[in-house]
Amino acid sequence: MEQLPIFFQLKGKTVAVAGGGAPAARRAELALRAGARVSVFAAHLGDDFRALVDDPHFLHEKRAPSAADMAGLALAFAATGDRASDEAMAALAREARVPINVADTPELCDFIMPAIVDRDPLVIAISTGGASPIFARMIRARLESTIPVAYGRLVALVGSYRERLGQRLSDLSQRRRFWERALEGRVADRFLAGREDEARAELERALDAADDTELAQGEVYLVGAGPGDPDLLTFRALRLMQRADVVLYDRLLPPGILNLVRREAEHIYVGKEPDRHAVPQEEISAKLVRLAKEGKRVLRLKGGDPFMFGRGGEEIEALAAAGIPVQVVPGVTSAAGCSAYAGIPLTHRDHAQACVFVTGHARSGGGLSLGWEALVQPHQTVVIFMGLGQLELLMHQFVAHGGDPALPAAIVENGTRPNQRVVTGTVETIAGAAASEGIVGPALVILGTVVTLRERLVPHGGPVSDEPGIFSNAHIPATMTPV
Repeated sequence: MEQLPIFFQLKGKTVAVAGGGAPAARRAELALRAGARVSVFAAHLGDDFRALVDDPHFLHEKRAPSAADMAGLALAFAATGDRASDEAMAALAREARVPINVADTPELCDFIMPAIVDRDPLVIAISTGGASPIFARMIRARLESTIPVAYGRLVALVGSYRERLGQRLSDLSQRRRFWERALEGRVADRFLAGREDEARAELERALDAADDTELAQGEVYLVGAGPGDPDLLTFRALRLMQRADVVLYDRLLPPGILNLVRREAEHIYVGKEPDRHAVPQEEISAKLVRLAKEGKRVLRLKGGDPFMFGRGGEEIEALAAAGIPVQVVPGVTSAAGCSAYAGIPLTHRDHAQACVFVTGHARSGGGLSLGWEALVQPHQTVVIFMGLGQLELLMHQFVAHGGDPALPAAIVENGTRPNQRVVTGTVETIAGAAASEGIVGPALVILGTVVTLRERLVPHGGPVSDEPGIFSNAHIPATMTPV
């Protein structure tokens, strides 16, 4: 982050604003709404100040600010529209060690003003670090249209019950769970429907029934995080990621997805690499059970889909045997995500009427046993997960069991991510191509004539959306190396 996002307490403190135009008026207005005493330095005030001048905490000084005016300030704003005047105000503030904001001049700012969605006491601030205020305002406009005004009143209702709930439930995590149930259930539904009396009555009943033992029950969320692009997460996955007390994650997750987990959640790395398991699967399952029995909500975040070669079935077996409640959230499997971003359809009327998913990763101590007769059938697509480490052997066996050595093949490395690469070739050449291109994974191997469609579907390097503008769903560009 370029700046640390904070909410500054201004109630009863003094703020100085230099300037008499609209930008200065907006800053003075926000400071007054936050409870500050505001001194505005300007020879004349524009019409935008008309609603502010009668505020008892507003003072107009018909002169330029001086060093003496900086004493005791909480914040200062320079918005005169004149570069030299703004720089002079910034110099005075810095000399007095007062944080300064200079309108439209990020290089002179100690802090910047975000775009604000105000649903008092709920306030949402959006910032681009000064890079594009227009973009921040566009985001704010979208949020304004989707966040009901009633949310502010609902937050105020919650605040009025905090003390009573604290007396009823002693543990912070238990109180948090109580509010999550209330705000995702009938209390919020009734409140947002305008039936506020019914919402209060429902909240009273929930408060009377709150029980330490029941709320202390732990559970596990087995969530598929998709192949890498955070935009492919489901709404349900995001909701549960924000509930978790602790998250167990592996090496296939990019930081962008981990950053969406609740900030206060404990992070436990249980990464596994080919032929080297940092944490044995049995230990991971046992850890899930133990943490849930401690009353924690445990997020098991897995790349792709947890039930598609993700060993989610083994983990859910262990949890079921221990009587631990589990929620399973499917994820976009790597096969679907990576092939789509690479411009390779898994099925096509003229090429493939079937698609087979297999893993190229052998069980510990065992060899590959893939049912080759089924894999070499015509008019189908074969997708190989975790096959990069044994790619040459896999392709040799494919041909040895009757497969066509000239069958088109592709490898998608880091699929759906900004560093996605796609290498194409044939069954006979793809292993050598992967080696020469330095493909190290994670990677997916696709076999079938559907690979040839990529040249038509991705003429400029990546699938694109028909939706115009900066909020489009344009996919990540991919590179292709023909062989």
